[in-house]
Amino acid sequence: MKITVIGAGNVGATAAQKIAYDELARDIVLVDVIEGVPQGKGLDMYQAMPVLGSDSRIIGTNSYEETADSDIVIMTAGLARKPGMSRDDLLFKNAEIVKSCIEQAYAKSPNAFFIIVSNPLDAMTYVALKATGLPRNKVIGMAGVLDTARYRTFIAMELNVSVEEVTAFVLGGHGDTMVPLPRYTTVAGVPISELIPQDRIDAIVKRTANGGAEIVNFLKTGSAYYAPSASAVEMAECIIKDKRRILPCAVQLNGEYGLSDVVCGVPIVLGKNGMESIFQIKLSAEEQAALNKSADDVKTNIAKLAAQG
Repeated sequence: MKITVIGAGNVGATAAQKIAYDELARDIVLVDVIEGVPQGKGLDMYQAMPVLGSDSRIIGTNSYEETADSDIVIMTAGLARKPGMSRDDLLFKNAEIVKSCIEQAYAKSPNAFFIIVSNPLDAMTYVALKATGLPRNKVIGMAGVLDTARYRTFIAMELNVSVEEVTAFVLGGHGDTMVPLPRYTTVAGVPISELIPQDRIDAIVKRTANGGAEIVNFLKTGSAYYAPSASAVEMAECIIKDKRRILPCAVQLNGEYGLSDVVCGVPIVLGKNGMESIFQIKLSAEEQAALNKSADDVKTNIAKLAAQG
C-alpha cells in the first residue's frame, strides 16, 4: 500500500505518524507547500521506525511527483480555525486549497481513494468530488467518525466507563448543526436514556456539537489534531483491510434519507471499495428535521461556492 497525506501540519503529520506506527502502508508520502517542513518531519518519523519495529517508509516532499500511484490520499491541508472563527469562515480560501491539491494528487493517482479532512468538511468533500469526477464511493469526508468519537468520549466520562462500551452515531454536517442520536446510543447495549438523566444527555449533545470550538478556545492558536487524524486513519484502515465497518462519514447523497445533491454525514459501510453502501436507519420526525437543517447548511455553502465559480 501507498498512502499520501496532503498537509504536513498537525493533522497531516500526526496522521502520517499513526499510519507508519501501525504499519498500514509500506510507503507514506507527506506533501506540503512549505519547503523543508514535510522533508524534516518525514525524516524524523522514518528514523523512529527502527525503534518501533515498523518497515513503513516515509518521505516528505513539496512535489506531487512522489505521490504517484497512491492507493489512498488523505487531504488535511487548509487554514486552521482560530478563536471566534467558524468552519464556514474558512469556506472560500480552503476551497481554493483543496481544489488545487486534489487536482494535482488525482493527476498522479487516478485510482486512489480520497479521504477529506479539511474544513468546512462537507463542502470540501463536495469540492473534491467535483475536482476529480470520481464516483461517490471513492471520495469520503471524515465527519461523523470524529464527531462520534467526541460524543462517545463525553458519555464515557459521564458514566466513568470504558469508551469501548459506548456505541453511538452522529449524523449531519460537520459543524454546529450536527445531529447526535441519543436514541441509537447505548452503553454495553443499554440505551443511555436508562443510564443518564435527560438534562445531562442534552448537555453532552451540546458539548459534542461544540467539540471542535472547545479545543480551539483552549489552544488559542490552533485546532484539534489528535482525534481528527486518528479518525482519518481509522477510515483508511477500513479500506486497506476491507473491514466493512459501519462508520458515519460525509458522502454525496442521491435520495438517501430524503436528501439529494448534498454531501452529508450518514452511516456507511466502509470497505475495500470505499463506501460499499449507505446504512439507512429509521429516524423520528424530529431527527429527520434536524438532519434536513444540517444538510441545508451544507447546501448553502455549496451554493456559495457555485456562485463564486
